[in-house]
Amino acid sequence: MYEYKVETYKIKGAEVEMNKLAIEGWRVIAVSPNMAVGYGIVVTYEREK
Repeated sequence: MYEYKVETYKIKGAEVEMNKLAIEGWRVIAVSPNMAVGYGIVVTYEREK
């Protein structure tokens, strides 16, 4: 079974936050532009539960 997490980031802060979650075992499965605010990205993660 997997669990999922969706986070939104400004471009400049994304790398640091994504690396923190990678250390916790999360892997990126999708990256999309954040169209709601016109800037940034939406990142979807998964990991085995």
